[in-house]
Amino acid sequence: TLERELSRFAFEVTSTTKRLDSYHAVQNTYLSTFQTLGGLGLVLGTVGLAVVMLRNTWERRSEFALMRALGFSRSILSRIVLSENTVLVLAGLTCGTVPALMAIAPHIAARPATVPWMSMVYLLLGVSLAGIGLGALILPPVLRAPLLDSLRRE
Repeated sequence: TLERELSRFAFEVTSTTKRLDSYHAVQNTYLSTFQTLGGLGLVLGTVGLAVVMLRNTWERRSEFALMRALGFSRSILSRIVLSENTVLVLAGLTCGTVPALMAIAPHIAARPATVPWMSMVYLLLGVSLAGIGLGALILPPVLRAPLLDSLRRE
């Protein structure tokens, strides 16, 4: 009756379920867009991390050459650099995770069952493994650099 009487005003009767579903579709579109952008930021951050680690390790060639001349083996140097990089990756993840958890604390308090804990754990684990793996990947070329040239530059 309402649709018929108010048809000149383009009045349309819909169920609340259908109306809420249409709002959720728009909300889900925004969420998936921001999730995609966040994933792209994560990939760019990982590449940036690799570049910074490579540059840091490359600039310390003379230090590594001196340590090798003093008797440190390549495996010990690898462990030192890898442990430094691991501490930095884990500290960075902690510095990002704690504020993120604080930001979503009201949502967690309101609806704890809707928080995707496992996907967050997998994401953090993947990022930490990628950072540590990149740290291990950049070591061999730097540690294979000629000792004499690096020491002469120092």
